[in-house]
Amino acid sequence: MEDLKQRVLAIAHEIYPQIVEFRRHFHAFPELSMQEFETARFIAKQLQLMGIKYRSGVAKTGIIATIEGINPDKKLVVLRADMDALPIHEINDAIYKSQNPGVMHACGHDAHMASLLGTTMILNRLKDKLEGSVRLIFQPSEETYPGGASLMIKEGVLENPKPDCIIGQHVCPELPAGKVGFRAGLSMASTDEIYITIKGKGGHGATPELNADPVVAAAHVLIALQQIVSRKAPPLIPTVLSFGRFIADGKMNIIPNEVKLEGTIRTYDENWRRKAHVLINEIAGKTAEACGVTADIHIAHGYPSLLNDKLLTERAMHYAAELIGEENSVEIPQRMTAEDFAFYSHIIPACFYRLGIRKSVKGITANLHTPEFDIDERALLTGSALMAWITIKELQQ
Repeated sequence: MEDLKQRVLAIAHEIYPQIVEFRRHFHAFPELSMQEFETARFIAKQLQLMGIKYRSGVAKTGIIATIEGINPDKKLVVLRADMDALPIHEINDAIYKSQNPGVMHACGHDAHMASLLGTTMILNRLKDKLEGSVRLIFQPSEETYPGGASLMIKEGVLENPKPDCIIGQHVCPELPAGKVGFRAGLSMASTDEIYITIKGKGGHGATPELNADPVVAAAHVLIALQQIVSRKAPPLIPTVLSFGRFIADGKMNIIPNEVKLEGTIRTYDENWRRKAHVLINEIAGKTAEACGVTADIHIAHGYPSLLNDKLLTERAMHYAAELIGEENSVEIPQRMTAEDFAFYSHIIPACFYRLGIRKSVKGITANLHTPEFDIDERALLTGSALMAWITIKELQQ
């Protein structure tokens, strides 16, 4: 087994320059959710060069591929990477800077795809050591509801046969490159989008008595909704309610007819999640009514909380310690961010871990979803080798 571990590391180091090239290509040519056509073509070409069977066009732009080991029907492990970028204008000046204005891989999906291609290369060269099969998922639209994971599941990605488990990884700016973080059990929050339109009667700002002011009403609604977390949420259930858009499109002396609020609610408990939706509707509706206006409320039901299988995650953390050292395989806290990988985790045992990408001495510290975001590319070496090692060990489990 020690010899196999060394082979994994040796192949990872050998192909590392190619993995970096993959990542830089993806970063330079990002595509938004459900528009990942060129990205998918590039991935398909690499799979063809490796002689790996694949199916494209799954959930529009997704790809499924298979590597069969020496006992292909014994066990099936699924590996997943997401493909889409974000509507962000990159301000970095790297040679691989986005060539698509206003579109950027600011969430590390370029690294996820490159790492999975690297893992694929390693596993393909070691398939005579695989006690089972590996299903590769290159998934579209993680960033946009209803989530590419839910669409791929509907198209049978977890069927024929049903996998034994699924593994995924996500870059983490808080962790230094070379480290990985694990969290068993509930590890990421559910997420729902909130859209509220406050409708009143606009008019001149100098004659407020003639209007039904939706701006003041929206402000009251915004403040009133905060009691959902501070006074309604069970104290032991993490909950976040945040509003990022307040659009009152009037002028300094013009009160508009309506105001739009957009926000998100995140938590870990499905029963409380449903109750919170009811409270949002009640509080927003009654507060608006008290202000003499009306509220149209829509809550887009998003991703569930992400549930990492306890035993699988503990094993994966141990495998990581074997490969990169115990000091580099660490436990991390829960996060209020969300991921559509969660859909997979409620169907089969799942492990979704964090890949460190931070390099402070190089100034690589920017958070996800920012125009300055970048990674220490040495993380790609860890990402490719570790996912391959976890897969090999899990197939032997």
